[in-house]
Amino acid sequence: MNPINVNQKFQKFNEQWHPHQIAQVDDMQVLLAKIQGDFIWHKHEDEDELFFIQKGTLEMHFRDKVEIVKEGEIIVIPKGVEHCPRTHNGEEVHVLLFEKLSTKHTGNVVDERTRINYPKI
Repeated sequence: MNPINVNQKFQKFNEQWHPHQIAQVDDMQVLLAKIQGDFIWHKHEDEDELFFIQKGTLEMHFRDKVEIVKEGEIIVIPKGVEHCPRTHNGEEVHVLLFEKLSTKHTGNVVDERTRINYPKI
């Protein structure tokens, strides 16, 4: 039951597209990730995902539109919706994710960037 300084936690890692767990709430986890460039198209069949943009601008691509998510904003991706996160103009974006423990990193796709375990920091 101690406060967690999110900015300090972001300073503990540099890997891109590799979430790190900072907290667990019941069957949910709070993850931090640094992202840059394009990710992969994927979806999560059984879980929603919440993205909070701590720093930078995220482009959340859907098959029919693109949503721009700015610093201090959140976007919720409903289960079953195919999406592809990208960063705006190649900048590094800091993201806080809130999702179920069962959520797979790249959903229904296995890729060289797929992570199975998230380091706890």
